[in-house]
Amino acid sequence: MAWHTGQAYGQDLRDRVLGAEGTIREVAERFAVSDSYVARARSRCRRLGQVSAGVQCNHVPLRLAGLETALTAQVQAQADQTLAQLCAWAEHEHGARVGVTTMWKTLERLGLSLKKSPCTPASKSARM
Repeated sequence: MAWHTGQAYGQDLRDRVLGAEGTIREVAERFAVSDSYVARARSRCRRLGQVSAGVQCNHVPLRLAGLETALTAQVQAQADQTLAQLCAWAEHEHGARVGVTTMWKTLERLGLSLKKSPCTPASKSARM
């Protein structure tokens, strides 16, 4: 698995950075990390006594938080609604203005699906 932006470095690298002697810049260059990473890792170790990475979390609340039960009931009551119609319903009934992508992600998180069965008959495999 490759490292991605926003993802914590491995514990082995953190241990080597914290165990290294030298200035922040020297250690950062030796291990090919940023100066701020070395400073923050050392600061966390000094302040909290923790050598592991902290928990990463998003502090932005979900736009449709608290409407899960109402949304589930709406989808069960009218299963043939489109995402745009559900967005309009959320704004009209609950004052929550969201886009189609947000509605789709919320439905996916709740395990709800709006997929319809095709209105055309299934194609036959035999020649006609």
